Order: sequence, then structure tokens, then C-alpha cells
Amino acid sequence: MINSAVLVLNRYYQPVHVTSVKRAFSLLYQGVAKAIDAQYRLYEFDDWAALSATNDCITTINRTIRVPRVLVLSAYDHLPRGRVRFSRLNIYARDADTCQYCGKNLPRSELNLDHVMPRTQGGKTTWENVVCSCVPCNLKKGGRTPEQADMRLLKKPVRPRWTPLFRGATRKVTYQEWLPFLHLADASYWNVELLDE
Repeated sequence: MINSAVLVLNRYYQPVHVTSVKRAFSLLYQGVAKAIDAQYRLYEFDDWAALSATNDCITTINRTIRVPRVLVLSAYDHLPRGRVRFSRLNIYARDADTCQYCGKNLPRSELNLDHVMPRTQGGKTTWENVVCSCVPCNLKKGGRTPEQADMRLLKKPVRPRWTPLFRGATRKVTYQEWLPFLHLADASYWNVELLDE
């Protein structure tokens, strides 16, 4: 529970980050952020801790405190840069840890990167030319294009346009409380089964 996710908003109620419950309680306790409930009421730490908690809570020595699923930062009004860094981790995240040739979802230790248009044929190392692949598919494809190797890509690789929430890793589970604060353009990404805790 302490490492589960909390959505962090700037003071204009725009999502800027996802953090752990542990960090969220730290921000709330220090007065840097306020918890927000389903009716959009803001709470400082003492007021939030006074609310009754039956499930989705943390138990301390002398009380049980409800886990806030959304925090609003008191003074922060910026949004992080929108450009997603081109990295192995972000390619795996974009492709959901799935080989783009056979469709197998694998641990990252069993995946590697493949140039759709091989470098030996002039292919560049860019978002639009690099995909996640399993080792057997990568070996089968070799230094050929997918067409030359009689293989098919699951989807065309593109530069992601993620919001800062998704930078670094994808999240398979979100929370119902997050939905009012997520941009409509991200709705298809977030249209997954919600955890109702």
C-alpha cells in the first residue's frame, strides 16, 4: 500500500507527476500539498487524518489514515517539459514491454531493441525506427527489413506524446479518483480496468 500510486497536481489542478503513498504523506504532512476528495474539497494533513478510514488506509501507532489518491501542490504552478526522452526505458514503456513482431509480453530482461529499417540499410536510431523485440524475433529478422524477413510489425513506431505522468514507465492500474484530472487526449491510454480499493 505504501508504494502504491498517488496523482500529484499543480496548483491549477493539472497533473504533473505520479508519486508513492509514502512520498504523498510526506508532502501532505509538510504542508507542501493538500489532499483532495471526490467532492473536490481540499484537506491539510490534520483534517485529512481526522476523516474516517475503512479501506485503502495506512495504520500508524495511534490512528488509521485514509490514503489520498490525489494531491494538489500548494505553490507549484509549472508543468514539466512535454518532450519525452529517447531512451531504452521509454521505448519499452511505449511498446508496453511487448515484442512488436510476435506480440509476446515479456520481462524487460528478455527484450531488446530492433531497428525496423536496419542501420546497415541506412536506418536511423529514432522513435520512428526503433521498436521493442524479443531475442528470437530479433535474430530471425537479422539485418533485414520486416518485409524482407516476411515479418509484420504490430503497430507503426511513433514518437510518444505522453503527459509527464507516463514518463519512465507505464502504469497498468489507475484509480477512479484520478479520472477527473486526466486530459481527454489520454483517455484511450487510461481506458483500462480500474482498481477500486
